[in-house]
Amino acid sequence: MPGRERVVITGLGIISCLGNDCARAAASLFEGRSGVELLEERKKLGFNSGLSGVIRDFDLDLYLTRKQRKTLPEFGIWAWAAIEQALGQAGIGIESLSGDEQTGLIFGNDSSAATPVEQVDILRSSGETRSIGSGHIFRSLTSTITLNISTLLGIRGMSWTVASACASGAMAIGQGAELIAGGRQKRMICGGAQEITWESMCSFDTLNAFSRRENAPAEASRPFDTERDGLVPSGGAACLVLESLNEAKGRGATVLGEVAGYGISTDGHHIVVPSGEGIERSMNMAISSSGLQSGDIDLVLAHATSTPAGDEKEAEALTRVFSANDAHPYIFAPKALTGHEFWMAGASQAVYGLLMARNGFIAGNRNLRTPDPAASSLNLPRTNVRVSPRILLCNASGFGGTNASLVLRT
Repeated sequence: MPGRERVVITGLGIISCLGNDCARAAASLFEGRSGVELLEERKKLGFNSGLSGVIRDFDLDLYLTRKQRKTLPEFGIWAWAAIEQALGQAGIGIESLSGDEQTGLIFGNDSSAATPVEQVDILRSSGETRSIGSGHIFRSLTSTITLNISTLLGIRGMSWTVASACASGAMAIGQGAELIAGGRQKRMICGGAQEITWESMCSFDTLNAFSRRENAPAEASRPFDTERDGLVPSGGAACLVLESLNEAKGRGATVLGEVAGYGISTDGHHIVVPSGEGIERSMNMAISSSGLQSGDIDLVLAHATSTPAGDEKEAEALTRVFSANDAHPYIFAPKALTGHEFWMAGASQAVYGLLMARNGFIAGNRNLRTPDPAASSLNLPRTNVRVSPRILLCNASGFGGTNASLVLRT
């Protein structure tokens, strides 16, 4: 973001089906390990597809007190855990943030489905509202993460929730970076979260948007492949600590990367079907705002959800953006391993990209057998590439034609 405060990344945190910390997530990326499983419970409930990314071995009781957890849904506690990790890596003590007016919090989240269902079930079974616990109202709000965690941290900076479908997590990072670049905040805690509950996924299932490849869960999500038959739902939480370069230097923090550019757009086309033109504008805006050219990009983390229309349109947009400079950056689609992490996806792929850069590899595109003709000119490695990408472009798109792109410098 030329001419303004430089925005650097000093901490990362992740709770995902690839692992409950950065080290395990990085190992899963390197090994090409999928976090997708078949959940029989969903088949018994009547789902067309029982596939899902699954978070294993996460103990809710290890985080916060019982009273503090009362107002947070499960995915809110995942967010707290990811934030704890990121602040720890950044060398920032949680207690030091209390009363800080220069630290803010922006998280992407566009639903909290399980709690509303739960409270309605309680009312119907008991016949009175007194049986509904007082924590339900705070767990059911879309802003549940930011309202709870800003209070728990005691921060007094700018705080809000971005609700823009699957572009939410990327937009949270972009908005946080803009606040720092403009000198309005010194530090922002940004990310995204997504619940993995049947209540949050049943309406998606009725759209027939999910893969039916239940006999081979790890092979079900197939971004850019001609045989893709739908996405696999997933979720978790991801966090990045952003600071002004001067703030980070002043306290001797280790810089993990830099938010160099940010672009957003809306298709104005269709509520579900992407146009491709919108994500193209978003990418170009992000690259332009970074002061770079498309030929400078080493790695693209594609949104690529494994849906027929979505992957095709993004592939066409990628081809147009990079053909201008005859560029062929590596392109990696994380959702082949994670499934679609919805509201957190834009934030988690930023974490995944930075983890690969720091560990000196680009993960191969698992499940890619025969690329879609629209992706024929794209550089889609099938196996790991042992290089450290320096400039990353991260894409995220959502319902309503929302798009967000980030350029990260490592």
